[in-house]
Amino acid sequence: MLRILTTIALLNMALFAFTDTDMDGVEDRADQCPNTSLMELVDISGCTIKSLENPHHFDVILGASYSQISPNTQEKTDTYAASLQADYYYKAFSLQVSSAYFDSESSITSTKGTTDTFVGAYYQFTPFSTLNIRLGGGALLPTYEADNNNLDYTASASLSYLFKDFNLFGSYSYTLINDDDINYTDINNDPVSINYANTHAYNLGLGFYPTNSLYISGAYNSSDSIYNQIITGNTIETIAPLNTASAYLFYTIDKNWFTTASYAYGLSDSASDHYANVRLGYYF
Repeated sequence: MLRILTTIALLNMALFAFTDTDMDGVEDRADQCPNTSLMELVDISGCTIKSLENPHHFDVILGASYSQISPNTQEKTDTYAASLQADYYYKAFSLQVSSAYFDSESSITSTKGTTDTFVGAYYQFTPFSTLNIRLGGGALLPTYEADNNNLDYTASASLSYLFKDFNLFGSYSYTLINDDDINYTDINNDPVSINYANTHAYNLGLGFYPTNSLYISGAYNSSDSIYNQIITGNTIETIAPLNTASAYLFYTIDKNWFTTASYAYGLSDSASDHYANVRLGYYF
C-alpha cells in the first residue's frame, strides 16, 4: 500500500513540475518562443512551423442609409435607417442575421420602427478557379409591426467570374410573400385593396480590383414590387419593377476592419430616386 501511495505522489510531483503556459506542448523551461497562438504548429523548441487555419470566422457590420422611399408604403418619403448584420463562416458555409431600424418622414406622414429581420444560410463553391457560385435561402421574420405582416421566405443564387483584375457578376432571388392583403376605405369613402405578390429580383454588374485592398463595381438592378395591385374604387394600379443603377466600394482597412459604401439611382418611378449606404465591419 505504501509503495502505491509513494508512486502516486511521485506522479503528482512530476505533473505539477511540468508547466506549459502557451499550451503548445513544449515545457516553459525549454520553450524558446513563448506565447505562441493556439493556432500555431510548433517544433521541439516551441517555435512556429506552420500557422493552422481556423475554419470558424465571424463578422459584425454596422450601417447607415438614406433613401427617398418608404419601406412600408413605397411612397416618396425621406427615410433614414441604421442596420446591424452578423455573419458566421465555416469553410464554404455561412449564416447571416440582419435587421434595421428606420425613420420615414414626409409632409403628411411619419413612420418609424424595426424592419423585418432576415435569417439566412449560404453555401459557396468554386467549380473552376475563376468561377464562384453561391446558393442561399432564408426567412424574413415579421419584426416590422403591422397586423398583416407574416413570415416570408427567400432563395437566391449568384455567380462571379474573375479575369485578371476584373469580375463579372450576377444574381437572382425569389421571395415568397405571405403578407395578408389589405382592404380599407379612404378619405373619399372609396374602397381600397392592396394585393401582395411574390417577387423576382436580379442584378448584373462588372467589378474591378485597382489594389489588393480596394474593390469597386457598378451594376444594374431590377426587383418586382411586393405590391401586385392597388385597387381604388374602379381604378387599378400596377406597380412597375424597381429598377436602379448602382455603384459599390469595398475597402479593407486591415486584417480585421473593413468598410463599404454604395449608391443607387432610380431608373423607374417606383424606385427611390437616390439611395446611399455606408457600413463599417469587423472580421475575426
